[in-house]
Amino acid sequence: MRVVIVGAGKLGYTIADLLSRDNHEVIVIDKDESQLVAVKNTLDVQTMTANGASPVTMEDPDVEGADIFIAVTSIDEVNLIACILAKKHGIKHTIARVRDMEFMTEAGDYLKENFDTDLMLNPELIAANEIFRILMTPAALNVDDFADGKVRLFEAKIKPDSKLPDIPLKKLKLPAGVLAGLIFRDRRMIIPHGDDVFKIGDNAYFIGFPDAIEKFSSKFVRQDSKRLERVMIIGAGRIGRTLAVMLGKVGVYVKIIEKNPDVCREIAGILPGESIVLNGDGTNIDLLKQEGVAAADVVVCLTEDDKLNLMIALLAKHLGAKKTVVRIYRTEYSDLIETVGIDVVISARLLSAGEVLAFVRRGGVARVSILEGARAEAVEVIVREGAEVAGKKLMEVNLPKSCLVCAFVRNNVAAIPNGHTILMPGDRTILFCLKGSTQEVMEWFGVN
Repeated sequence: MRVVIVGAGKLGYTIADLLSRDNHEVIVIDKDESQLVAVKNTLDVQTMTANGASPVTMEDPDVEGADIFIAVTSIDEVNLIACILAKKHGIKHTIARVRDMEFMTEAGDYLKENFDTDLMLNPELIAANEIFRILMTPAALNVDDFADGKVRLFEAKIKPDSKLPDIPLKKLKLPAGVLAGLIFRDRRMIIPHGDDVFKIGDNAYFIGFPDAIEKFSSKFVRQDSKRLERVMIIGAGRIGRTLAVMLGKVGVYVKIIEKNPDVCREIAGILPGESIVLNGDGTNIDLLKQEGVAAADVVVCLTEDDKLNLMIALLAKHLGAKKTVVRIYRTEYSDLIETVGIDVVISARLLSAGEVLAFVRRGGVARVSILEGARAEAVEVIVREGAEVAGKKLMEVNLPKSCLVCAFVRNNVAAIPNGHTILMPGDRTILFCLKGSTQEVMEWFGVN
């Protein structure tokens, strides 16, 4: 499949990287040649120095013959115009990055209907939703829903007081409706088998029925923990202000610290309940102490600087904050950040790229969740008629060892499979796939 990406910034680069790994033919366009240097030097894709929103560019044979057109420049209007032109030049499917929150919340349906855009990406809104979901599940490092909420993924850290370590999984008695699906250990992903064990410090991924996962997740929460009440947010950008409103609406007290006085004035009127915004420097230890960082259930660091977010999170931990969440731009920092004790690392780029992957693989793939800096994926795939896996016991299907069938939904009823399970066409199946193996695995399910 040929995919054109307009905008070679961080998001465009990430999408191009993931799609090229999926063996798609990718063309990256940017009018600033310097933006294309990293793409040229590190990715196996075609590049073009041109205005992606120009009719002249659309008439280029490589562009005009594309299957999907993705516009992710930093300017919403340019992205929307580029998508309109792409449709007029015969490209069937378009995706636009739209960062304006008013567009997304108030005019989203109108834009889709009238601007010929099949999918609109707002990385900040996607990230705010993800952080909100995680904060609402106290023990989670990551939580995600599949099959319209019938199956839930839950990631947690194996702590020293846990009863799970060092027991072979075949002897480990997990609750009915819960499956151990992945282990992240020493910077590598492991699809566990019966003789594998959890170790203290592992990030463990479980998947299963939402009610069973919710009950099981309570085992990872300290007995003296209380429900989420106080959150401190450092940085009032798009993610910060959106998250603050979400939390305020469910009764969480939010205190935002923002360096820019104009931004403080702008958002002061939109915060619900008793939530407040303070003009100050989040790296100031005295300010953090004075504003009660030690009493915060969670400190969320959302400045535009990765290193600054890390430093603030470490300061907050040192001063007594119970949990820290850090937003990063450079995904290569995620390993370092988690090693020094930060609880949750969020990349808006990877979350958005997951939405794009699901769209590009459409026709069989309903959802993609990118895990641990793209080392693995959780994929919801619909079994197609004539697929290799259909009508056979899983134990008789020679699926690659780099994937695990975790759950499936048939006739709106979710189930955890075993070796005797027979998947049928139309089943919504949730898989874990290790890096680089997804495309091969999809073929077994009839998705090319």
